[in-house]
Amino acid sequence: MNTSTYFLGMAASAGLIMAIGAQNAFVLRQGIRREHVAAVVAVCAVSDAALIALGTAGIGAASTRFPLAIPLLTVAGILFLSVYGMQAARRAWRPAGQGLDPQGGAPLALSAALVQAAAFSWLNPHAWLDTTVLLGSLANAQGDDRWVFAAGAMTASLLWFTLLAWTAGRLAPLFRRPHTWRVFDATVAMMMIGLAGGLTLQTLKG
Repeated sequence: MNTSTYFLGMAASAGLIMAIGAQNAFVLRQGIRREHVAAVVAVCAVSDAALIALGTAGIGAASTRFPLAIPLLTVAGILFLSVYGMQAARRAWRPAGQGLDPQGGAPLALSAALVQAAAFSWLNPHAWLDTTVLLGSLANAQGDDRWVFAAGAMTASLLWFTLLAWTAGRLAPLFRRPHTWRVFDATVAMMMIGLAGGLTLQTLKG
């Protein structure tokens, strides 16, 4: 195995996923709540691995043959981010709990956590463009070592989500105060609605 190509894949993937976006914010929240953390990390990591594999296999180039794929995915992403953002805003405005003990509101069922993790992973056009198209292109530029590059990218994704969830768990004592949850949810609400607004403007300009 070409180790330099493997670590190049790790570096490229890390550079794309470490920015706090919608998916990372969800993992962070679940980590703080210590709620279905392993399952959420697994869904996000497996989803990223699947997107990277699709790009490495050349599926990313197929978007040129199906020009409506990205716009339709964008609309779905806008709706999902808007709804999640409004829910976070409602939690910030009218918190249901008193800090972390009641977990800042009603506990999230495992099925709901898995669905939301999958939605943040698959209904994000930026994930498709960055992970599938960009990483896929970089992987294919490595020739015979493209799957070594992909393996490095997948490893970085798994390590990042695991580290993010673990770090979030260490913040749990801070989130025993209701005010901290309100600030966090308000920040998440602005982020999600901002992302939805940005995607809307991008779509209208396109």
